[in-house]
Amino acid sequence: MGAVTVALIAIAAVALGWLTIEIACKPCLESGRNAIDRNLNPDYDPDDETLDAPLNPNNNESDNSAAAPASSTIPKEV
Repeated sequence: MGAVTVALIAIAAVALGWLTIEIACKPCLESGRNAIDRNLNPDYDPDDETLDAPLNPNNNESDNSAAAPASSTIPKEV
């Protein structure tokens, strides 16, 4: 009877430990599992995502008031 009790306690401890890790590391585990699923998907093509993406996603074309980038040359004084 003692061996069965010890085995049940050990199984419960392992299950609670697993659940704790799953809850604590949920965001990291989900992104890792999604990456694995994408890589194992035979229809997934990584080039499809990047070809349609803009080269500069933060570029705001409607904002024309932005200053011109600084030149790397020093202007001569007259």
